[in-house]
Amino acid sequence: MKKTKEELNMKSLFIFFIPLGLSASLVTISHIIINSTLVRADNSEFILATYAIAMSLFGITERLGNLLRQTCSSLVRDKGSYKLMSHFSFYLIGSLMLVAFAVAYTPAGDFIFAKIFGAKETMVDDIKAIYQVLIFVTIFSALRCLAQGVIIYNRQTKWLTIGMVIRLAAMYLLSLYFIHTGHITGVSGAMIFLTGMIVECIISFIEARTLVRKMPPKHELKIESKKSIFKFYSPLMLSSVIVVMIGPAINIALGKTVNIELAIASYAIALSVTQLILSFFSYIHQIVINFYGEQNALVKKFLLVIGFVPCILVAILAYTPLGGLFFEHVIGVNGRLLDASIQVFKVTMLMALVFPFVDYFNGLLMVYKRTKVTIFSQSANFVVTLISLVIGVNFAAQWNGVIGAIGLSLGLLAELIVVSSFVQAYERKEGIAMFQLRGLLKAGKNR
Repeated sequence: MKKTKEELNMKSLFIFFIPLGLSASLVTISHIIINSTLVRADNSEFILATYAIAMSLFGITERLGNLLRQTCSSLVRDKGSYKLMSHFSFYLIGSLMLVAFAVAYTPAGDFIFAKIFGAKETMVDDIKAIYQVLIFVTIFSALRCLAQGVIIYNRQTKWLTIGMVIRLAAMYLLSLYFIHTGHITGVSGAMIFLTGMIVECIISFIEARTLVRKMPPKHELKIESKKSIFKFYSPLMLSSVIVVMIGPAINIALGKTVNIELAIASYAIALSVTQLILSFFSYIHQIVINFYGEQNALVKKFLLVIGFVPCILVAILAYTPLGGLFFEHVIGVNGRLLDASIQVFKVTMLMALVFPFVDYFNGLLMVYKRTKVTIFSQSANFVVTLISLVIGVNFAAQWNGVIGAIGLSLGLLAELIVVSSFVQAYERKEGIAMFQLRGLLKAGKNR
């Protein structure tokens, strides 16, 4: 049950937030389980490459399914709206399946994997076999996000962590089976992933159904039709498509640096560590969606407390001996790659500083039902990233992987400027108390 306004405090927000952060961080372990299984195969390099290419395309459709989590937690308030959201989700999943099956079972897939992703002809059949399993991962991933939207709105976030832990256990047991039998292929990795996703989906749906039964038949903030859901969802979908293009653009730019291999490798390593840190803080928008209307000052105080932590963590690793030890002994890099990775990692401090505040303002857009703004903010991100990459490649190609980190960080900063400017203008127009830094500092003094 939800707490009343009087009962809400900073402890309430942390109890809500920490399980979300843990579940996001644990996702990394699920991929480690799969990769550590595939690396034991006789032809591990070939298998890892085919699995990675199949996963890169899968990531696009899964991202669109994952948006159901934010959409559901923002819009579902009663049994009627849950029913509408369920119907919308089935239509969305059906559309994604049509596209996915076309890729997996027609010559279109051969063209996409061979020409666009650059896979060798000997790899295409294996990639398609893996992708044929990943199609079903998309289904259960989207359904899981629908259920988790209900769970998050009802503030039972511990179930996300519980579901993820049980998912990891199931994946690990299946990986042990494949290792013990020696039957390890790219499809084995996909099967491990699918098994884990089915388990997490079942757990999430059991809890969600229990919560839905306790919801009122109708709520004052009810949604009227699937059209209103699509109006909320479609800008998030389009902005996600824009985001997907940023990664390939950076990789293309790094391919034009002085030392291509060092640039790409150091950027990938540094970014993976930064994303590992940021993943824990990637649910700040859910704090806004679920608490902002009740106690705005408390939400702003929470942002002040939590918002600078990612930057501090990156700074500690980047500018103390701990960073070198972590990259060398945990990540496993050394020599010039170690030095280059830390240089790139230092630049991602800006990204770590900006990210929580971008997520906060994106949460406000969802509260205000103004998700269309994300198209403009993500476009600004993409354009500024491209400009930074072009300038970097033409005037400082010797910076190698640092160019990618600069482009990514400045792009995110541009996104923050656009989204915060819109929110402030909207709040001024609507007479809502604006988000201001001095307001945050004042809230911090009152803690």
